[in-house]
Amino acid sequence: MTRTIYRSALFFCLVLAVGCKKSAPVNVAATVNDRVITFSELEKNFKSQLTGGTEGASEDQLMIQKMELLRNLIDNQIMLQRAEKMGLMAVDSEVEGRFNEMRAPYTKEEFERLLHNRSMTAEDLKTQIRQDLSIQKVFNKEITSRINISDADVATFYNTNKAKFNFAEPQVRIAQILVTASPDPNVHNLKNDKARNPDEARKKIEAIEGRLKAGEDFAMLAQNYSEDPNTAQSGGDLGFVPESGLEKVNVQIRGMISTLKAGQISPILPAPDGYRILKLISKEPSGQRELSDPRVQQTIREILRNRKDQLLKTAYYEMARNDANVVNYLARSIIEGTEKPAK
Repeated sequence: MTRTIYRSALFFCLVLAVGCKKSAPVNVAATVNDRVITFSELEKNFKSQLTGGTEGASEDQLMIQKMELLRNLIDNQIMLQRAEKMGLMAVDSEVEGRFNEMRAPYTKEEFERLLHNRSMTAEDLKTQIRQDLSIQKVFNKEITSRINISDADVATFYNTNKAKFNFAEPQVRIAQILVTASPDPNVHNLKNDKARNPDEARKKIEAIEGRLKAGEDFAMLAQNYSEDPNTAQSGGDLGFVPESGLEKVNVQIRGMISTLKAGQISPILPAPDGYRILKLISKEPSGQRELSDPRVQQTIREILRNRKDQLLKTAYYEMARNDANVVNYLARSIIEGTEKPAK
């Protein structure tokens, strides 16, 4: 009899728990462990990253964009909490240094206009810089510093791909960061960041150009933000392109590549559905490149390191999400349809 009463009480408690789920806190879009991401914060980031040209977009389309952005904010918060626990948060001098680097290529008026176009203040930018630097420190400690490409790895790759190092004609090795005006579901950059229309694409590529001018790593920015589904994961690397292949590309792009020197970056160039920035990695004469060539070894190490770096970062994000206690109230409200998120 006692056992029956206990089971009945337990069943009642379970039904009550399911039927009377705790309501979402006011103005809270998500929580990550004990940290809150508010709807106000989500809206502020939405305006700075996905502004302009939203006329005509349905409420559902806008909500999809906000859901993707919230996922990015959750990931950032997870990584920032790891940076805090590991004592890797960027200090003020590092933030100010990067801020000054980003500001240097512009006049005061140009920089203020750039911030205005992104609906940001200087303090907002510094906050973003602190987050980016701190997360990068975590990756450097947990991933980049542990990647070891052995001589055997290099030799194996070379022997498997030897024909690719036999150039019948001069070659150029190029990398690109591509931003499109139409989001591609096949694009999976690390930040899950995609422009939604021509205005967003223009603002995004200009922001990337500013960060490149400030000295940020091209491959890292490509992994984080490029919208080329074929090269984003490899840091934008397009590999070697024969000179004859350049005849098939846009005259402006062909002319730009011919003027660049190894390591130089192009200005913003038009793409069929957006914009691109190119980096000339190297120019190579015709003939077979041997494994003993330092340039061949460097090329292979970069390819293998980028592959491993992307794989480990993706896995690290998944592991970090698994370890975190995340509640996405925005997603819950959409599924339940019982409350309308703040705009």
